[in-house]
Amino acid sequence: MSRYLMFALCLVAPLSQAAEQTASETDLSYSIGASLGERLRQEVPGLQLDALVEGLRQSYQGLPPRIDKSRMEAILQQHDEQTSAANQQAAVDKLLTAEKRFMASERTRAGVHELPEGILYSELASGSGAQPKASGSVQVRYVGKLPDGTVFDQNLQPQWFKLDSVIEGWQVALPQMKTGAKWRLVIPSAQAYGADGAGDLIAPYTPLVFEIELLGVAD
Repeated sequence: MSRYLMFALCLVAPLSQAAEQTASETDLSYSIGASLGERLRQEVPGLQLDALVEGLRQSYQGLPPRIDKSRMEAILQQHDEQTSAANQQAAVDKLLTAEKRFMASERTRAGVHELPEGILYSELASGSGAQPKASGSVQVRYVGKLPDGTVFDQNLQPQWFKLDSVIEGWQVALPQMKTGAKWRLVIPSAQAYGADGAGDLIAPYTPLVFEIELLGVAD
């Protein structure tokens, strides 16, 4: 083989490797940009791409930004707060929609009646005894369930409660019952644990279902 041909081949090999390396680096840069773009499109829609690329280029090249650093931090903090508030509101809206749908479905059940504040009841057993006073005490047995049927609380042994110490839904419904009655109550979240919920047991904006039997009353 001619020594000139061998020399030419030796030159071509490094050039080919350099081309492959450049292509690889270009593909990597493009892939990172595409991945970043997809994420930003989902998380921060509506960005001005020219300004985004300008900020990315200046920061990557170590150039001074055209916006004061303290102002950038304030802008980013404000955006984070607005995003967090929007996400929280979206979550609340989802829960309220689910509650509205559940309550509407419950209203269609046979034998359901509505009390003030949107509380629903159906009579499982009638009573004939005294009715509780708003300031009095009640002796009850009960089972409390979430909309999906999960039992979150129950007391199958007779239990005394002061009416002014229980959730508002009970305060509204129990004075309408007669001793010996057993009712199924569906209580909107606003008359239960509302926006706060109750620990890990009851999520915010959760309506509650009770089967409650009134066994006794006291002043």
